[in-house]
Amino acid sequence: MDVYYYFNYMSAAWMVIEAIPLIVSPTVIITLLSPDVRESTPLETYLSRSLGFTLIAFAILNLLLTGSVPLTSSISEPASHGTSTELSDPTAPYAVPSLCITLTYHIAVAYYCWTQYQAGHALTYSVAVAAHSLFVAVGGWVLLFGASDGHISRKTGADKRTSGFPFKNVEADKKRVGKKSL
Repeated sequence: MDVYYYFNYMSAAWMVIEAIPLIVSPTVIITLLSPDVRESTPLETYLSRSLGFTLIAFAILNLLLTGSVPLTSSISEPASHGTSTELSDPTAPYAVPSLCITLTYHIAVAYYCWTQYQAGHALTYSVAVAAHSLFVAVGGWVLLFGASDGHISRKTGADKRTSGFPFKNVEADKKRVGKKSL
């Protein structure tokens, strides 16, 4: 599932982009998010840099646990990037749980930034709302539709899990009735 791996790479890249200013210059972040311009306190600097390092560690762990970066040392078995990301996939045993945790992270940060933006705080929160909302949408799509290959019929090539609700498939019903009478 290519979208799943793109989601992991882009999510990790966004976390690193968020972490770099936190580590390099906490004063700039304080200035952007505070209504008054002032120097950051030692506690704010410590917490800012700790959060930056945590975001980088979270991004790396996400890439490793989802199978986006193969951890095997042998070259004989290629990584199955084009196949499913099921729980039984040996190249990514923690793919779905990592996706759920990353998705929960993006939901929480998007909600927090939205509440801060709505409360009249800095306009810079709107950029974070847009980015994290995009990751929530893509991650939700992957969680709903990209976690398995589905149940594809060998004869027709259609997904067996589909139903006729709320509309009936008259042609399929005719074929099914015709086969039963034989």
